[in-house]
Amino acid sequence: MNVWKAAFFSLAGLVAAALVVLIILIGGTTASSPLPEDTAKQDEGYTLALNTTKKNFEGIANTYIRKAVKGSLPVELEMRDDVLLTSELTVFSYTLPLAMHFDPIVREDGNLILKQSSMELGDLNIPPSTVLKLLKNSVELPSWMIVRPKEEEIFIDLEDLPISGDVQVKAKEVNLAQDEIILEVLIPKN
Repeated sequence: MNVWKAAFFSLAGLVAAALVVLIILIGGTTASSPLPEDTAKQDEGYTLALNTTKKNFEGIANTYIRKAVKGSLPVELEMRDDVLLTSELTVFSYTLPLAMHFDPIVREDGNLILKQSSMELGDLNIPPSTVLKLLKNSVELPSWMIVRPKEEEIFIDLEDLPISGDVQVKAKEVNLAQDEIILEVLIPKN
């Protein structure tokens, strides 16, 4: 056998093995991070109800996301009839646009769960859980955003938002169809 043939088949075998290992690493499901316990205690304080619109909430959310991500990757949140999270992922030196659609769910403790309804990653057909796993592993997200690939959701811990003082924020209602978002702000007594 020719030396060049042997080298070619060896190289082809190494490339195939690397692809198999990459597919196993990306496709394997890992345990999702546990959600924080409902530790919200009703401190004595003053409660302020905030009614806001999708546009205002979008601006506030993007401000916190930009501060937390610190320009490492462009992540934008857009409020429509659903919540749209856009970014880009680099795979094999190709930058692919990423658009994930979520339905917001308000938990009893006032935190938000963004349940994934659909996603687009360039022209690729990849399961949503895999895209969330890639997002979790490639982007350093703030501690108040917990990506849970297995459940196809992102948990937003409003209690962990970096707000000055001991101010706590809770979501009361998110009605995107009616353009109504109600937040509750608790300002503790000193």
